[in-house]
This record gives sequence, structure tokens and C-alpha cells, in this order.
Amino acid sequence: MKLYCLSGHPTLPCNVLKFKSTTIMLDCGLDMTSTLNFLPLPLVQSPRLSKLPGCVLKDGSTFLDKELKECSGHVFVDSVPEFCLPETELLDLSTVDVILISNYHCMMALPYITEYTGFTGTVYATEPTVQIGRLLMEELVNSIERVPKAQSASMWKNKEVQRLLPAPLKDAVEVSMWRKCYTMPEVNAALSKIQLVGYSQKIELFGAVQVTPLSSGYALGSSNWIIQSHYEKVSYVSGSSLLTTHPQPMDQASLKNSDVLILTGLTQIPTANPDGMVGEFCSNLAMTVRNGGNVLVPCYPSGVIYDLLECLYQYIDSAGLSNVPFYFISPVANSSLEFSQIFAEWLCHNKQTKVYLPEPPFPHAELIQTNKLKHYPSIHGDFSNDFKQPCVVFTGHPSLRFGDVVHFMELWGKSSLNTVIFTEPDFSYLDALAPYQPLAMKCVYCPIDTRLNFIQVSKLLKEVQPLHVVCPEQYTQPPPTQSHRTDLMIDCQPPPMSYRRAEVLTLPYKRRYEKIEIMPELPPKPPQPPTSKKRKRVSDDVPECKPLKPLLSGSIPVDQFVQTLEKHGFSDVKVEDTAKGHIVLLQEAETLIQIEEDSTHIICDNDEPLRVKLRDLVLKFLQKF
Repeated sequence: MKLYCLSGHPTLPCNVLKFKSTTIMLDCGLDMTSTLNFLPLPLVQSPRLSKLPGCVLKDGSTFLDKELKECSGHVFVDSVPEFCLPETELLDLSTVDVILISNYHCMMALPYITEYTGFTGTVYATEPTVQIGRLLMEELVNSIERVPKAQSASMWKNKEVQRLLPAPLKDAVEVSMWRKCYTMPEVNAALSKIQLVGYSQKIELFGAVQVTPLSSGYALGSSNWIIQSHYEKVSYVSGSSLLTTHPQPMDQASLKNSDVLILTGLTQIPTANPDGMVGEFCSNLAMTVRNGGNVLVPCYPSGVIYDLLECLYQYIDSAGLSNVPFYFISPVANSSLEFSQIFAEWLCHNKQTKVYLPEPPFPHAELIQTNKLKHYPSIHGDFSNDFKQPCVVFTGHPSLRFGDVVHFMELWGKSSLNTVIFTEPDFSYLDALAPYQPLAMKCVYCPIDTRLNFIQVSKLLKEVQPLHVVCPEQYTQPPPTQSHRTDLMIDCQPPPMSYRRAEVLTLPYKRRYEKIEIMPELPPKPPQPPTSKKRKRVSDDVPECKPLKPLLSGSIPVDQFVQTLEKHGFSDVKVEDTAKGHIVLLQEAETLIQIEEDSTHIICDNDEPLRVKLRDLVLKFLQKF
């Protein structure tokens, strides 16, 4: 049992598990923190950004001044933002049989995997994960494609050049793996390979392994996965929550008795209480609006925004904000708000009961009906006519590098009356703000991350008691900035096995039992009873058991087989197609190799060494077990 780690981001995992002759990819998260090294993409020409000076290297050379720009002591790439892909060289991804998706944030690299690696398998995910994942991808593609960049920067990626650059570009890892965004046709092709599943649905993989999704409690349709054979059980826990929010609660009982538990996707802000952060969010928002300022909330079009709108619904009237307009701007804003209301079976019990009253499960439906919340696909068109200040704007992208948020940062950044409130924990807010400096508007950091913290993980592990725990190395040591906080790491017995990007782990579990089927003709025939009346010792007539021949599986690619024959001195190879397969003729040797779907025959007269040589060449293309 082996685990291949393809991602270095603990909350955006991409791992491959080889288990019982099946190759299973666990999530395909896309690391977008690489975009922080790029200049923002403004919707309209920005005089400030266009006047930024080019970068001068340590040795005084200026040959990168077209690619790199300097802003307030930071250096940025002046090109279309690029994303850090999972590892593609660690193993042949075309051999992956299935991909299991745990939540919509962990599927953003799917088009890169399914469309560029020769992947021919099946992807499994729940319906909300697929639909909301599609919205996130659509917003991402739309935000980048509507602001095309004339130039593309690549010289700075040269290793010799990168060493001369200032931090953080100098320290950026895997820049050769950074890629531009995919297109909508690639998104649609990737999503067409997904098969929808429901919680607790058992899916058989080739009769060897069974996989089952369980509710993880983190987001609409988010899942943990059980991967089990007849005698082994592996649990994959990714992006889980024990807090009472809008999704179904986490299924913990099914995780018990696991031989191996792979743990990823814990909270990125272990010291922040989500309830306290929501309270700070509301109070800072109210304070800014009362003082005549505007509030900008960089966010994703799904997830935490549902809970924020619900809190604001309860808070608006008591805070005297009834007349303040709330704007939700995204190419997928309308679809996101509608999807949240129709996935009733994936919601927590309280919200499910509202559906049968009937009432909308989320209160933002009432906010829309009363015109307190308005949604628009972009800042153009109707929004320009309806726009009133002071107001609150929810829009993307949280990185502040693309999307409508760039326009509002340029528009409101010069006034200290305005506030930008960061609620998404995926990006460092200081790095996100760097290309907008100097900035007059206030900045408030209220990261809301409902995923498991280390105290909850310790309690969970004591309850489910797996034999072995496997996790990213970041979880086995305190955070670099808080090295004294030994409570901010996983503590269990035996100690967890850790992994890092581009590492292969042999998991510490050995198979003890295997279920096999014995055919009736396989056992040796029992000895015949003696005809004479004399007794014989049983040991006298013990039947001889011949060793079983190994079973072979696989297919023989004819073109590659012919090339192999030519390399071994057979120059007169001719191939003929038949109804059942192919016939390979070796004319000089007067030999015939008949390749069919379920058998291969080598026919040659009185030349045993040649037959053995050809047999060995055939066996190179087959697997023994």
C-alpha cells in the first residue's frame, strides 16, 4: 500500500493511493497562492499600475523590466496569473483508475488532470460538489479571460535568473509547474467524466475495493471517503467540520476501525474561533457604514458567504443597517444563490425542515425579495445604474488579483472611510494587499474557517482509534511563527506518519488475509481407496501437488511489440489483422505469433530456444500475479 503526495498544500490536497491493484487519486486541489506573485488584472486601464517601474536586479541589469514590476518594495510578475499544479512526474497519471473528490475547493485542478495526462478513469463526487465546483471554475475562467494580457512572462522562471530575484519570487517553488488557467471547454470535458454519488453509497472498483462517501460537515455535499477491501479499511478525512453550520453534520461513526486514516484539510487558522470572527465581521461592517464608508468583502461565490448573509440578516435591523444596500457581484452569483436553496437533502436537519413548511432554507431569499441584497454578474450594466453608497459589496477573487474586487480596491483604496474585510483564510491578507500599497482604506482580518482544529482532531482520533494516522508534515510540528505552541500539532499514538510534496510513502500496514475463490478442478484428486483388505499408512500414497502457474493479465500493444522484436534482431516482421486480434509473422524464422484478446500463441517448428526468447519478449508486456 503506497501513498504518492502530489501537493504541498495541506488544505488543497492531491494524493494517489495504490491499494489492492487499484490506483485511486484522493482530491486534486489547485494551489492558487502562486497568484500573489502577479500584478492584479484591472477591469479598466489603471494609470497607477501602468506607471510602476521595472525591476532592477542585484547586479544592476534591467533585462527583466518588461516582465517584473516594483511596487512599494515588492516585485511582481506583469503577466496573466498562473497556478501551481500538483506533481505530474511522480507517477504516470494515465494509470489512475478513479478520482475521489471531497469538496468543491479540492477539485479546482481537475481539468489539468483529466485533459492533459491521458486519464481515462472515472471521477466520483456528490451533486452539490460538482455543481458548485462548476461555478467556482466558471468564475475563475471568466475573471481571467475577460482581461487579456498582451505579454507573457517566462524569462524570470529560468533557475539562474530566479536566484537573482528578490524574495518572495526568489523562494517560489516549483515555478516550472505553474500554468495559466484552463478554458471552459476543458472544464466541461473534465466535468463530463464525473459520476454522481450519494452519502453512504457503496461503489465497487473492479471487485477488489469498495469506496463510500460520508458527510464531512464542512460544505454542501462535502465528503470523507472510506476505501475498504474484505479485510482492510482506509479512511480519507479531508475538509471536515464538527460545527453546526448549514451542511449535514459529520459522520464520525463510520470512520471507526480504520487500519489507516489519511488526514488532510484542517483549519488554516487554528487560534481563531469562527463565531468570534463572525462577530468581529459584523461589528466592523456596521462601524464603517455608520461612518459613511463602504465595505468590501473579497470572497468565493459559495460557502462562507451563505453563513455571513444569514448572520447579517439577523444583525441588520438591530444595527440600524436596514437601508444599506448589499451587493453580491459574480458571474455565477445568481446560480450560487439558487443552488443553495434547492440542495435541501444535503443541508442540516434544521434547514431541511424549513423546506417542508415550505420556507426557503436560507434567509438570503428574503433579503433578495426585500431588495436588501442585490446580485449582479459584473459591475457593468444594471449594477452601474443601481449603485448607491455607502454599501457592502461581496465579490471575488479573495487573492485580489482578478475579478471585480480589483476595481473596488482601486476605487475605494484612497479613502480611510472605507474598509476591506478578509474572511477567506486561503491567502495572506498582507500579501494580497501588497500591490495596492500605499493604501488609505482600513483592512480588517476576520478569517472564518470552520474545519477541524487540533483539539477537535485529538478528540476525533481518540473516538475512532485508527491503527495508523498519515498527514501532511505541517501538522506534525508547531507553526513556524509559533514554535512554542506544541498544542497546534497532531498528537497521537503511534505518532503520525508525515508526507511532503513529491514524496512516496509505504504505508505501515501489511495485508494479513486475502479472500480467494478455489475452483473445483484445482485441488488434486483424492487417492483411490485400496482394493485389498490390508491397511496402508496414509503417508504411503500422498498425491503430488504441482506448483500453480502464475496468472497473467494485461494487453500487448502491437506497435510496441513489433519495435521490441526489431530491437532484438527480427527485421522481417509483418503484421496482419484478424477478426479476433493480430498475427505477427517472422518470415525468416518461419514463425507465427497469434495475439488475441484472451490468449497469445507462438508457433515455430523445432526451435525451442527461439520460442523461449519470443515468450520472454511477450511476457514483458504482461503482469504476473
